[in-house]
Amino acid sequence: MTSGMGVLPHTDLEKGLALAMSVDIPFWPQLPKMRYEEDMYAQVAHRFPGSNINIEKRKVEFNRATFYEDLETYLFKVDDPHFFQLTPEASLVFHLFLEKDLSKYPAIRGQMEGPISFGLVVHDENDQPILYIDEVRQILFDFVARKVNSQLDQLLEKNPNTFMFIDEPGLQFIFSALSGYGDIQAKDEMNEMFSQIKGKRGIHLCGNPGWGFLLDLDIDILSFNAYDRGDVFVGYADRIKAFLDKGGVIAWGIVPVVYEDFNKESFDSLYKKIVDILDNLASKGVGRDLIRERSLLMPATCSLVNPDGDATVENGYKLLREISEKLKAEYH
Repeated sequence: MTSGMGVLPHTDLEKGLALAMSVDIPFWPQLPKMRYEEDMYAQVAHRFPGSNINIEKRKVEFNRATFYEDLETYLFKVDDPHFFQLTPEASLVFHLFLEKDLSKYPAIRGQMEGPISFGLVVHDENDQPILYIDEVRQILFDFVARKVNSQLDQLLEKNPNTFMFIDEPGLQFIFSALSGYGDIQAKDEMNEMFSQIKGKRGIHLCGNPGWGFLLDLDIDILSFNAYDRGDVFVGYADRIKAFLDKGGVIAWGIVPVVYEDFNKESFDSLYKKIVDILDNLASKGVGRDLIRERSLLMPATCSLVNPDGDATVENGYKLLREISEKLKAEYH
């Protein structure tokens, strides 16, 4: 089955929402080009202590003094799930998604930007990434887990088969010796966060992290850029098999939606690419039935800066659905 990327380039709300609902497993789209409040970083910052969403600069700001001032209110509200909900001001798109009839789909999906990526992008008044401020990072991981659970509760009312993606585009940077925040600490803190999340949860990223690190996390779904990284990923066949055996699902991001990449590919080239990747994995001892049962198809990445606006992304999703249908027919 198919699903899609959380972030879409659309400026037309209804058009973006229609695309997000054109896949087998629909999702509510984040549309930052429509308005900055729909940006994934702004949505995490909503009600996070010490943060300010600067609409004019399209930037999340953070101040340590304000953080400590806000902390008392946060700790008072921490057990109130409504405090962590995305309000219509924080995401108009999310609330319009909830108004749809979502019960007829086999599953639906939500998403939230992850604490590592948020903590690397958002800096304090001294230009220090807040991921490196111990007391802030501790609250941040807890805050994201609670926001994910709050969103999950709202989506479960619409469809009992709901899962959540934690988007972590910045995760690849922690594997540098110069990161100052190592993968061992990250693994412990991420697993603690995942243990707080009540339902099915996965990680989505487009970069090149430590694949063994990801496959060992306490997650149900791993979504990644198979178009660029698939050949490297299948080199971890033993750990992939262990991940699938314990019930894990892999979402293969196979269709590029960046203008240059999309226009050098075709249905035949991309179909061959995903089949070759899956055959390669099967040749390393991972059963074909297991792979088929535990795979989803996705676009390879999001793209906000294509020269043709949303046209390439729209065409990419169409191609994704066509590849899915052929795979379903061929593999029964």
